[in-house]
Amino acid sequence: MAFHNLVTHLALSGGIGGAKLALGLEHLFNSPKLMIAGNTGDDFEHFGLSISPDLDTLLYTLSGKSDPERGWGLANETWSFMEAMEEIGGETWFQLGDRDLAIHLERTRRLNEGERLSSITSSFCKKFGVKSQIVPATDDSLKTLVKTPEGILSFQHYFVKDQCRSKILALQFEGSENAHPSFALGKALESSLLEMVVICPSNPFLSVDPILAIKGLKEKLKKCKARVIAVSPIVDGNAVKGPTANNMRDLGFTVSSFSIAKYYSDFIDGFILDKGDEKEITKIESLGLRVGLADTVMTDLKSKIKLAEDVIRFSETL
Repeated sequence: MAFHNLVTHLALSGGIGGAKLALGLEHLFNSPKLMIAGNTGDDFEHFGLSISPDLDTLLYTLSGKSDPERGWGLANETWSFMEAMEEIGGETWFQLGDRDLAIHLERTRRLNEGERLSSITSSFCKKFGVKSQIVPATDDSLKTLVKTPEGILSFQHYFVKDQCRSKILALQFEGSENAHPSFALGKALESSLLEMVVICPSNPFLSVDPILAIKGLKEKLKKCKARVIAVSPIVDGNAVKGPTANNMRDLGFTVSSFSIAKYYSDFIDGFILDKGDEKEITKIESLGLRVGLADTVMTDLKSKIKLAEDVIRFSETL
């Protein structure tokens, strides 16, 4: 039986926040019954290599090999390659560790030979000992572009090189009109076995929207038999980490869990917010959504597993 036919629980993930909840879910399932679809809007070419930051963050996090201090990259990494690049005047704004580099080299080689990103990612999962299924949201080209007062920037230029300094005027997802859900993700969403879909507490605009922009993806979410829920990335009127709050302000949203719930309301059934934001329950319920409370700030493995348990328990009440 193909692994995608086994999926009962699906997570849509991007960035570090998504990977944290995915890790909690991985500890509960540790099997192909869990699928995590990673954002590929961040993917780009650098030094001639195909880089998939969000997929790699999932791979490193779920295998227990990620750097706990940075939240990205590999633990105990060395940086001889970047040091050599600096010595010869090469670009160093996007850091590639020596061991991390092997992943990008191998991915690029196999892509150039015609292999799909899904297949490559699956084989990496096996090599890293990840039991759950990490899949790209799409195997097709999809690029997040950020419109700013300085012009249109590639995502990594905005996010890493410029450190999110520019105001976002609008976001574009180049190629989305021709991008389709990866085969495994599409089949999982159509499966009668699927019980739950969770949108991780990722940045709604930079991490989740590139997934939702994939042709037919949002319609599949609306039609799937599973309960679809989202976890708020906002706690007490601010983002737990990253530029989410600033992005919301730039795009004309009030920074609140209610704003996120309303943004997702046409395709989710339930919404989980932090216990500190209990005052927003009534407003969110007015959207026709069921609301759950949980401790959504994940500071260690125990809190990640606890939130994953709360997410599953809440989904079973819908």
